[in-house]
Amino acid sequence: MTAPTGSAGSVGSVGSGPALLRKAGGAASPGSGDASSGPGGGSRRGSLPSLVSAHPLGDQLPAVFADDDFALRFVSGLDIVLAPVFTVLDCLEAYFTPALAPEDFLGWLTDWVGTELDGTEPLPLRRHAVASAVALHRVRGTRRGLSAAVELAFGVRPLITESGGATWSARPLGPFPGAPRPALHVTLRVPDPASVDPYRLRSVVAAARPAHLPFTAEVTALPSPEGT
Repeated sequence: MTAPTGSAGSVGSVGSGPALLRKAGGAASPGSGDASSGPGGGSRRGSLPSLVSAHPLGDQLPAVFADDDFALRFVSGLDIVLAPVFTVLDCLEAYFTPALAPEDFLGWLTDWVGTELDGTEPLPLRRHAVASAVALHRVRGTRRGLSAAVELAFGVRPLITESGGATWSARPLGPFPGAPRPALHVTLRVPDPASVDPYRLRSVVAAARPAHLPFTAEVTALPSPEGT
């Protein structure tokens, strides 16, 4: 297997790997369109003139065809078609590694692991979201999970107010903690509230909140430091 090295999506050997495939339009995930267009635009598949098949068909023909120029030239055309397939299979591990996967294939991984992203986030953030998706699913529906999901989507830790509570008492029949009516309120404080889509915030909160809690969400301006 070819060992991925260097930047995300690149592969150490010359003439192979996701990065080379993307440059020539032979990206790593199913679809159609331009590979550089990202998950929404799909990706292209095509042959690469400079890519040599790791398993030439001519070498596997019976010996009687060894001197048959037509047969060798005929199967060499098939080698051009199969070379990108062999390259993808040799680098398959890199495609399922969030830090190395080609950008268009990362969109597929994002859907498969159920991240709370819409595809408009910066590429490093999407890679981090895919890599941390399993850990977030473990705490889904908790305060910690909600806070992590919002921070992952917007880069800001939210303020969370909820009706629940916990306490203890040395005597029986003590007062119950929290509020009797279930509620959840999420506040996102950012320098420019206009830069944050409130509907996007609501969708992230709705997906990560405890299922039984009604909620509200708002985007507010970050308080200015005192004396400014």
